[in-house]
Amino acid sequence: MWIPTEHEKYGVVLASFRGTVQHGLPLEIGDTVQLLEKCEGWYRGFVHKNPNAKGIFPCTYIHLKNAHIKNKGQFETVIPTEDSVITEMTSTLRDWGAMWKRLYVKNDGDLFHRLWHVMNEILDLRRQVLVGHLTNDRMKDVKQHITARLDWGNEQLSLDLVPRREFSMVDPDEISVTELFKLMEHRHRKKETPVPASTHHLFVHMKSLMSSNLGEELEVFFHIYDGRENRPLSERFFVRLNKNGVPKSPEKTERQCTLFVDLGSSDLRKDVYIVVHIMRIGRMGAGEKKNLCSIQYRRPFGCAVVSIADLLTADSKDDHLLKVYACTTESEWYQIHENIIRKVNSRYNLSGSNTGLAVSLQLLHGDIEQLRREYMVLFTRGVSITKKLGFSDIIMPGEMRNDLYMTLEKGEFEKGGKSVARNVEITVYVLDIEGQVMKSYVAAGSGEPGGDVYHSFVLYHNNSPRWAEQIKLPIPVDMFRGSHVRFEFRHCSTKDKGEKKLFGYSFVHLMQEDGRTLPDGTHELIIHKCEENANLQDSSCYLKLPFSKANLPGNNQAVKGTKECFWITSFLCSTKLTQNGDMLDLLKWRAHPERINDSLLKLKEIDGSEIVKFLQDTLDTLFGILDESSQRYGLKVFDCLVHIINLLQDSKFHHFKPVMDTYIESHFAGALSYRDLIKVLKWYVDRIIDAEHQDHIQQVLNATEYIFKYIIQSRRLFALATGGQSEEEFRCCVHELFMSIRFFLSQENKITSPITQTQAVFLRTFPAVYGELLKIFTVREVAGFVRETLGSLPATARAECPLEAVKLHCIAKTVESQLYTNTESRCILLPVVLRLLQAHMQEQRDLVMCARILTSMLSLVRKYDSTATEPVVSEEVDLIVDSLLVVLMRTILEITNRPQAAGTNMRLQFQDITGEFVACLLALLRQMSDKHYQQLLQAFTSKDDLRDFLLQIFTVFRILIRPEMFLKDWTVMRLVTNNVIITTVLYLSDPLRKNFLNDKFDYKVWDSYFYLSVIFINQPCLQLESFSPSKKKRVLEKYGDMRVMMGCEIFSMWQNLGEHKLNFIPAMIGPFLEVTLVPQPDLRNVMIPIFHDMMDWEQRRSGNFKQVEAKLIDKLDGLMSEGKGDETYRELFNSILLKKIERETWRESGVSLIATVTRLMERLLDYRDCVKLGEVDGKKIGCTVSLLNFYKTELNKEEMYIRYIHKLYELHLKAQNYTEASYTLLLYDELLEWSERPLREFLNYPMQSEWQRKEYLHLTIVQNFDRGKCWENGIILCRELADQYESYYDYRNLSKMRMMEASLYEKIMDQQRLEPEFFRVGFYGKKFPFFLRNKEFVCRGHDYERLEAFQQRMLNEFPHAIAMQHVNQPDQTIYQAEAQYLQIYAVSPIPESQDVLQRDGVADNIKSFYKVNHIWRFRYDRPFHKGTKDKENEFKSLWVERTSLTLVQSLPGISRWFEVEKRELVEVSPLENAIEVIENKNLQLRMLIAQCQSRQMQNINPLTMCLNGVIDAAVNGGLARYQEAFFVKDYIVNHPEDGEKIGRLRELMFEQAHILEYGLAIHEKFVPQDMRPLHKKLVDQFHVMKSSLGIQEFPAYVRASPVHFTNGSPRSSCRNSVPNIISPDGARVVARRSPLTYPAVNRYSSSSLSSQASNEVSNITGQSESSDEVFNMQPSPSTSSLSSNHSASPNVTSSAPSSTRGSPQLQDKHKHSRENSCLSSRERPVSAIYPNPLDPAQRATPHQTGDTTLPRSDPNLSAPDKVRPTFSSWSLDSVKEVNNTQFSDTVGKLLCPPVPPRPPYPGSSAKPIRSQSPVPTSRSPQKSSLPPFTPSPTECQSAGLVSNSPVLSGSYSSGISSMSRCSVSEASGTEATTGDHSAHQGPTMPNSVSSGSDELIRRENKTPPPYSVYERTNPRRPVPLPHSLSIPPSVDPPALPPKPHQQRTSSMKLVPASDPRRADGVPHVPRPRPLPRKVSQL
Repeated sequence: MWIPTEHEKYGVVLASFRGTVQHGLPLEIGDTVQLLEKCEGWYRGFVHKNPNAKGIFPCTYIHLKNAHIKNKGQFETVIPTEDSVITEMTSTLRDWGAMWKRLYVKNDGDLFHRLWHVMNEILDLRRQVLVGHLTNDRMKDVKQHITARLDWGNEQLSLDLVPRREFSMVDPDEISVTELFKLMEHRHRKKETPVPASTHHLFVHMKSLMSSNLGEELEVFFHIYDGRENRPLSERFFVRLNKNGVPKSPEKTERQCTLFVDLGSSDLRKDVYIVVHIMRIGRMGAGEKKNLCSIQYRRPFGCAVVSIADLLTADSKDDHLLKVYACTTESEWYQIHENIIRKVNSRYNLSGSNTGLAVSLQLLHGDIEQLRREYMVLFTRGVSITKKLGFSDIIMPGEMRNDLYMTLEKGEFEKGGKSVARNVEITVYVLDIEGQVMKSYVAAGSGEPGGDVYHSFVLYHNNSPRWAEQIKLPIPVDMFRGSHVRFEFRHCSTKDKGEKKLFGYSFVHLMQEDGRTLPDGTHELIIHKCEENANLQDSSCYLKLPFSKANLPGNNQAVKGTKECFWITSFLCSTKLTQNGDMLDLLKWRAHPERINDSLLKLKEIDGSEIVKFLQDTLDTLFGILDESSQRYGLKVFDCLVHIINLLQDSKFHHFKPVMDTYIESHFAGALSYRDLIKVLKWYVDRIIDAEHQDHIQQVLNATEYIFKYIIQSRRLFALATGGQSEEEFRCCVHELFMSIRFFLSQENKITSPITQTQAVFLRTFPAVYGELLKIFTVREVAGFVRETLGSLPATARAECPLEAVKLHCIAKTVESQLYTNTESRCILLPVVLRLLQAHMQEQRDLVMCARILTSMLSLVRKYDSTATEPVVSEEVDLIVDSLLVVLMRTILEITNRPQAAGTNMRLQFQDITGEFVACLLALLRQMSDKHYQQLLQAFTSKDDLRDFLLQIFTVFRILIRPEMFLKDWTVMRLVTNNVIITTVLYLSDPLRKNFLNDKFDYKVWDSYFYLSVIFINQPCLQLESFSPSKKKRVLEKYGDMRVMMGCEIFSMWQNLGEHKLNFIPAMIGPFLEVTLVPQPDLRNVMIPIFHDMMDWEQRRSGNFKQVEAKLIDKLDGLMSEGKGDETYRELFNSILLKKIERETWRESGVSLIATVTRLMERLLDYRDCVKLGEVDGKKIGCTVSLLNFYKTELNKEEMYIRYIHKLYELHLKAQNYTEASYTLLLYDELLEWSERPLREFLNYPMQSEWQRKEYLHLTIVQNFDRGKCWENGIILCRELADQYESYYDYRNLSKMRMMEASLYEKIMDQQRLEPEFFRVGFYGKKFPFFLRNKEFVCRGHDYERLEAFQQRMLNEFPHAIAMQHVNQPDQTIYQAEAQYLQIYAVSPIPESQDVLQRDGVADNIKSFYKVNHIWRFRYDRPFHKGTKDKENEFKSLWVERTSLTLVQSLPGISRWFEVEKRELVEVSPLENAIEVIENKNLQLRMLIAQCQSRQMQNINPLTMCLNGVIDAAVNGGLARYQEAFFVKDYIVNHPEDGEKIGRLRELMFEQAHILEYGLAIHEKFVPQDMRPLHKKLVDQFHVMKSSLGIQEFPAYVRASPVHFTNGSPRSSCRNSVPNIISPDGARVVARRSPLTYPAVNRYSSSSLSSQASNEVSNITGQSESSDEVFNMQPSPSTSSLSSNHSASPNVTSSAPSSTRGSPQLQDKHKHSRENSCLSSRERPVSAIYPNPLDPAQRATPHQTGDTTLPRSDPNLSAPDKVRPTFSSWSLDSVKEVNNTQFSDTVGKLLCPPVPPRPPYPGSSAKPIRSQSPVPTSRSPQKSSLPPFTPSPTECQSAGLVSNSPVLSGSYSSGISSMSRCSVSEASGTEATTGDHSAHQGPTMPNSVSSGSDELIRRENKTPPPYSVYERTNPRRPVPLPHSLSIPPSVDPPALPPKPHQQRTSSMKLVPASDPRRADGVPHVPRPRPLPRKVSQL
C-alpha cells in the first residue's frame, strides 16, 4: 500500500535507473527527486527538472537529504536544508553542464577547457565544504573562492549576475529593492572597475652579469634613486656573484630576489630610477698578476641605471639587459649614476661592448598582504624585503621599525709621509655600552644577513676619497643608549705583502645624554690618529674624546684646525626613538614645570610622525596638565588636543584613529575633563559671530567628533566614580552648548562669508556626534537635539550656496546613522529630512546625494516592515508618498530625458543616480498597500491632476522597461521591476476605468496604458521560452508568467472600451499583433480574439475592414522577419478567428482576410527559415521570389514589393547569379519613368529625381548583364540610355554609352559562353516549405554543373530529403507523406527563337545565346515498346513518350528555377521517331560539310567520323532496319494514315544519300594522305548503301533543287526544309532536328530499352561502336536518376559533354570526332535544333511553317492547293540562290519587327499601325508559311529584350512589369487571345507587319522600344503621390533643353508580339486581371 512520505521528501539519485518496470520513472545519476509516496522498498515521485512526469523507482537508488517543506500538501515545495552556497553550486553546475557541451559543439575550445577546469575546481571545493572538517576561517576562504568561481563562470557564459550577501544568494523578496540595487551595483563595480592601488612594489630578480673580463667575485647593489632630489629612496639590495657572474647561492632565492616595498604613486615617475652599483673583490688593479698580493679589496667595477617609467610601458614579465658603465676617473665613482642620468658622457664609458646585467623587473600593485595572497609562490619560495628610506605614505599603527642608515660620504687625509696618496679603506664596527662589538648589526643591504664589520671599497691613491656608501644598522631600541659606531681607517699597500695599516679612527655616539638620538643629517667627524698596532679594544680610552667638530669646545683650536676629517650622513627611521627635544620636553613636563607653556606652544611645530609615535604618552601628558592646571593651561591644552585630532584626519595618519579610539575607551582617565572641554568649546562657539578670523574656530569645529568623545567618556567616568552626581549640571551644560550652536547656525550670511564656511564645517562633523550623545541621552532627546539643530538652519538658501550641499550631506549622514534606525527617532526626524529632500529634488539640485538619502530611507522601511511596528511603517510610507512620489517620478523623467553629458564620468554618474532613483521608486511602490493607493488617488483634487499623474507614471514605467535601464545580466532586478509594475498597473486600471470612460473618455491616457502593456509583454527578460529549464522554473515559482497576467488585463480593459475601440483602430493593431506573436499559448488565446473585435467594429463604422487588413499585413512582415511567430501561431490565428466569425454577416470577407493573412504568414515563415541558413542557396532565393510575387499580385504592396526586390538582388549578387540579379533589379527599374519627379531617400538610394534613379538602375543592370555574359540584354538597355542622353544633348555620356554598347558586341563575338544544363526537380511531401510543396520546377544549372553535381547540391540543401529513383509521376501517398521526396532529371530546352538558330551565316557565338535564353518550354523523352516486341527489328515497336513542360516564367529570370505551369504528354510513333532521327542526322552532316567547306574546321576528323558512322551503319543494316520496319507491304496496309510519313521517310533517306555523296566529294578534297584508304573504303560502302536503298540516280526533284552552297557554305535554309508532317491524330514530331538532339544513350531508362534495342538505335542513327558516337532519341534520365550507375558504360556520355564545356576556346570544340559526337543539341552550331514542338492543335502556327526555300508556290494558297515537288533544299549543282523577300500578311502577326535605323530627319515617331490581315487558322499540317524571324540585337528594329522572347515579356522573369501590369500569361492569355488581335490591342499595338509596313517602321520608329511589352501595352494611369513617399519640389524644376524628337513618348510604345507559346484555339488557364498601373514612388 502506498503511504505518503512524512520526512523522506528530498533525495539525490545515486545510480541511473532505466525505469523499465510498469510506471517506472527513468532516473539519471545526480538528479534530484521529490518523494511523494513509499511502498515496500519503492518510492513514487518526480524529478525536479521535469515535475510533470511522475513514476516509481527503488529506494536503494536514492540518497535522502534533509529538506524544509513549504505549503505542505498537494502543492508543497521542498527546499533542501543545506548551505545556500552548496545549493547554488549544485544548480549552477547543472546549468553549466548543458552549456559546456554546447561549447564543444560550437568549437569554442578555449572557454570549453577553462570552464572544465573551473567546474572541477568547484566540485573539489564542494567536497571540502560537505565534509565539514574546515575551520571557520578556512570555510570562509573556501566559500569566497567558490562564489568567485561561480561569478566568473556566469560572466563567461553570459548568465545572470547573482546578488549575494556574505557568499549566500539573496532572495529579492526578503530585502528592499534599494538594497538589492546596491548589492547588484556593488557586485558589478567589483567586477568591472578595480580600485587603483595606491601602494606599489618593485620585484627584482638578479640573474647574471655577462662580461668578457670577469674572473673575480662581484657584489651588486640595487637601490631606487630620486633623480629630481638627487637622493636614494630605498635601502640597498645586496647580491653576491661568483667568478662566472651568477649568484653565489642559486638555491637561496631570497638572496637573488627582492621586493622594493611601499612605493607611492608619486614615486612612479620618469625621474625615479633603479640604480645598480657593482663592486669587484680582488686585486687593487684589474690587470695585476695574481702572485703579487693575497689580500683582496673591494674595488669599483661598473654602474647601470634604468628608469621606473620604462617598467610601466614594458611587458610585466620582461627580462631586461642593463648596460654597465665604468668611470673615466675613479674619483668620480660616487656620482657615476648621476652622470649617467644626466648623460655626461665624458665622465663614463661602457665597461665592455658585451657587458650587460641580466635582471627581471616587475611592478606589482596593492598592499603587501594582497600580494602575499596573489603571489603565494613568490613568498613561499623566498624573497627579501627591501624597505623604503623613511616611512611609507600611510603609517600603520603597530608597525615596528628601528633602522639607522649611515652613508660614508667622504674623507680628507694627509699623505702621512708618503710620496703618493693613500689607498684608504674604512672598517665599521658597532659597539654597545660596554664596548663590545655588536654581532650581525652591520648590513650592506637586504638580501644578505648582517655582519659584525663592514669594509668600504678602496679608491686607488686618493687622499680625498668619496665613497657615498650606505650601510644599515638595525640596532634594537633597548641597545641604542650608550652604543656608538667606530670607523677605522687603513692604508692598503700594493706591495708584495699587501698589508692594511691602521693610521686613524673616528667614532660617533648613537644617543645623546638627554635621550635624543643622533640627529639626521651630515656629521663631520674628527679623525683621531693612532699607531699601526694601536689597540682599540678598550673603547673607554677614546669615548671621552670629542667625536665631532660641531661638539668641540671653542678653545680646542688644535683639533679644529686639523685637515683630516671624515663625513657621514645619518638617517633614523624609528617608531620608538625620537630626535626631537621639544617632544622630550613635553613628555617630561613634570621635571621642568616652567617649560610647560613653551612645550605646549611648540607641539604644533613637531612633525606629525613624531607625535603619532608617542600618541598615548602625549595624550596622557595633555590631560595630566589639564587636570592639574586647568585654569592656567586649559585653553592651550584644548588647542593642542584639537591639533592632534586634526592631525589624524591626514591620510598619512588616518590609520591612527583606531589607536585614539582605543585610548579613549581603555586608557583615558580624565574624569573631570568634560567640564573644561565643554566650557572651552562653548567659548569658541560663542565667539564665532564676532571673530574676524575663523580659521582656528573651524579647526576646533572640525575636531568636534573626538571632543565629544572625550566629553562623554569623561562624564561616564565621573558618573561611575561618583554614582551619577552633577547629572543635571551636565545636561544643562550640553543644552546651553547646543543653544549656542543653534544660534550660530541660524545666522544668514553672504555666500562668501567666513561664518557660512564655519557653519559648513560644523555640519560636516555634526552627524558623528549622535552616537556619542546616545551613550548618555535617550533616543528621543538626541533626536530632539538633531531636529532643532537642523531646523535652525536658514530655510531660504540659494542654490549656489555651498552650505546647501553640506546641509544635504549632513542629512545623508543622519539617515545613515544609528540614530535614524530607531523607529522613535525616525518619526521625529522624518519630516525634517523630507522637507529638505523635497526642496532639493524639486529644484533638481544635488541629485546624487538625494538618491543616496532616499535609498537609505527606503532600505530601512523594508527592513522593519515585518516587525511589530507595522502601523508606524505605514505612516512613514504615507509621509514619503505624499512628499516624494510625484517629485521622484518627475526627477526620473528629467534625468532620462536629459542629453548625455560629454564626459564619461558624468554619463556614468547620471546612469548611477538614475538606477538609484528607479530603485527608490520601485521600493516605494512595493511598500504601498491598498490604503496608500486610495489615499494617493483621493489626494488629487481634479481629474486633470489624476490624468497627469497616470500619464507620468505610465511614462516612467515605459522608461523602466527599456533594455538599457539595467545591465544585461541584471535579470533579478528586471524581474522585481516588472513585478512592481504589473502590481501597480492592476491598482491603477480601476481609476482609469472609472474616470476616463464614456463621456469622460481620454484617448491619451488609454493609449499610454495600452502602449505600456504591449512593451511590458514584449520585454526580452519575460520571454521564458529563452530561459534554461531551471531558470524558467524559478521565475514561474516566484512570479508566475507576468505576460499572461498583463494580457488578461489588456483584454479586460479592451472589453470595457465599448464604442471607444474605434479610436484605437488601426493604431493598436500592430502592437496587439506583436503581443499575439509571443510564443505563449494562453496569451495568444486571450489576445487573438481582439482582432475579431476590431474587424467587427471597423465593419460597423466603414462597411469593411480594409484598414485592419492593411495594418495586419504591414506589420506582419517586419515582426516575422525579426524572428517572431511560428507555425503554431499561424494555425491558431486561423482557427480562432474563423471560429469567431462563423455567425457574422460579413463572414465571407472575413474568411478572405484571414486566408490572405494566413498565406502571407506561410510565406514569411518560409522566408525566415530560409534566411537563417548561412549561405545563399536556391531555397532562400525561391522563397524570396515567392514572397515578392505575393506582395505584388495578391497584396499590391508596392513598398514591400520593392524591398524584397532588393533583398532578392542582394541574394543573387552574393551567389554570383549576375544574370538573375539583373532581371531582378529590372523589376524596380520598370516601375520608374524617365521623369524629373523627386523621389525620397529609400533603402540605399539618396534623395534624387526619378530620371537619375532610373539611369543608375540601368547602368547597374547593364553591368550585371555584362558580368553574367548576357550581353544581348545589356545592349538593349544601352540603347535606351543612349536615347535619353541624346534627347538631353548629353553627348559625353552618349559617347560612353555607344562605346559600352560596342564593347558588348565585341564580347559576344570574342568571348566563350558556357551553355547551362537544365534540370526538372519535383518536391513532394508535406515537409517541404509551402512555396515548394508538391510542385515541380525547372532549374538552370550552374556553369560546369552536371546532373550528378546538381543532385548532390539539392540533397545538401535538403538534407532530410529522400531521392526518388524513378521518373514517373508520384501518387497521392507521396504527396501526403510527412516526409520530403526529391525527383530530379535533366530536361532539354526548346528555344523560341528558331529563325535565328535556323539562319545560315549567323555565328555560333550568337546562336548559343538563343539556345538557352528566353526558354519557356522544356522536353524530356522516354523510349518504350508498345505491343509485341520484334526481336529481329525492335524499331517496329519503339515508341517515345515525350513530356513537355511549360514554365510560369522563362529562364533565365529573377530566379534560377521556376515552377512548371503546364505539363503535356504525347507519344511519338516509331515511324515519326525514325523521321526525326534521320532528319537530325542530315542536319548534322550539312553543318559539318559547311564547316569543312568554309575552312572553319581545322581538323577533318569530325566529318570523317560522322561519314563513317552513317555509311557504316547503313551498310550494316541501319537504314535497312527502317526499310524492313516501315516500307514493307504489311505496315503500309495496316497503317494507311502513315502514307505521307512513309513518303517523308523515303525522301529523307534519299536526301541523306545525296548529302553523303556531296560530303564524300568534299572529304576527298581535304582528306590527308594517310586517311586515303579509309576514304576509299567509305566510297565503296556508300555505293553498297545506295544499292541497298535501290538508288541508281537521284530523283529529279533532288537534282533540280535550287539550293546550293554559297561561299563554300550550304545556304539552304535548314530551318524550313520540311514542314511538320504529323497528322492531327498522330504524335507530335518536331521536324528538322539535328541528330545531336539525342546525344546520349545514358538517358534511356535501363528498364525501358534493352541493350539490343540500344545497339540497333545506334546503328539506325548512324552510330559506330568504334567511333564512340552516341546519338539517341532525346535526353532522358536514367531510371536511377539520382545515382551514378549509368556512368559505368564507356559508350555512355553525360547529359552534356564536358569536353566542349570545359574547352577554353570555342573554335577548338570540333577538334576531335569524339568531342563533336558528344556535343549536345545546345552546344552545336546547327541551324535549328527544335523549331518549336507543339501539340496537334498548335502545329499550324507560323512558328512551325517553312520558309521561302520550299517550292515556289503562292503563299496565299490553301494547304490542299499547295504542291511540294521537291523536298531537299540541298543541291550538288551550283544553282542561283532564290531570294524570296515577299512576306505573307498571315505571318506578320508573329514577326519580331527589326530595329529601325536612325531616321534621316528629326522629330519622326513610330505611327500606330493596325494589323492588315487577320491570321487564318491553319487547317493542314502541310500549311506552309514564313517562319518567325527573330533578329539579333544587331538588327534594326528590336522588340527589346522580349519582343519575341517570352522570357522578357512583361518583366524579365517574374512576369511583373510594374505594380499594375499583368504577368506574361495575362498578356498571352487574356489580352492577346487568338483571333482578331487588333480588336484587343488598339491602334498603337499592331499585330502583324507586312513587308511594306516593315520599311515604315524602320524609317519612323527612331527610339528602340523598351524591354517590356506590358510596359508599353498598358496605358499609364497617373497616381497621386502620397506625402509619405515623395518630396514635393520646393521650386519648379529647371526647363529641359529642347528635345530633338517631340514625339518620343509615343515612340517608346512597343509593338507587341504574340506569346510564342500560345497558338490559336489552344485553351489556356486565365490569369488574374492586371492591377491598375501605379508608378513607383520609391
